[in-house]
Amino acid sequence: MSAAAIRAELAELADDARAAGMARYFQVRPGGYGEGDRFLGIAVPPQRAIARRHAAGTSLADVDDLFGSPWHEERLTALFVLVRRFEKADDGERARIVELYLARRDRVDNWDLVDASAPYLLGPWLLDRGELDGPLLDELAGSDSVWDRRIAVMATFAGVRAGHPEATLRIADRLLTDPADLVHKAVGWMLREVGNRDPARAEAFLGPRYARMPRTMLRYAIERFPAERRRDYLAGRV
Repeated sequence: MSAAAIRAELAELADDARAAGMARYFQVRPGGYGEGDRFLGIAVPPQRAIARRHAAGTSLADVDDLFGSPWHEERLTALFVLVRRFEKADDGERARIVELYLARRDRVDNWDLVDASAPYLLGPWLLDRGELDGPLLDELAGSDSVWDRRIAVMATFAGVRAGHPEATLRIADRLLTDPADLVHKAVGWMLREVGNRDPARAEAFLGPRYARMPRTMLRYAIERFPAERRRDYLAGRV
């Protein structure tokens, strides 16, 4: 009953006017990165609250059911449930959660869905198993799917937070000239997080590469640098 209960609570919060704005923001138009997605028009905090209330009683079959929904918020709430379940799970259940996540990642098909899940599910799972530098992230980084590639980048956040940015730097190097703006932003964001913790290491990575980086990626990566240093990078004086 949990999938049905979650759907019912979300339906009560639906807002057509907000949904129209979200559809524009997430580019559901033909040719947009979110083409074909549908929105109920619900803010994130109520979805998190619903996930908190239902996480303990929601089976993985319920989550799988929600992943099949055409509604963006149902899929996002399903991911919030998975993250909460993962945080409290033993190794066996964590393995089942990650297996489901990877099997249904075709439904993790917008940047907010990726960012709400990859750093908190796949990343910690790989980190705990010593596999952030294993083949899975390379496989995802080589995918034709922009969402797989963003998952590969965002999963490495777990390593950055733990003081091990090697996977971030490796995947960033691989995706340095990726064609997708949403990958540029994710890579730049993760490089910024590396720099927040270890500026020298971030600059050692950027120095021989920044001239080849897409401008958006570079701007994200150097956002927290001192103003004069940012100007040097943007002017090509480093």
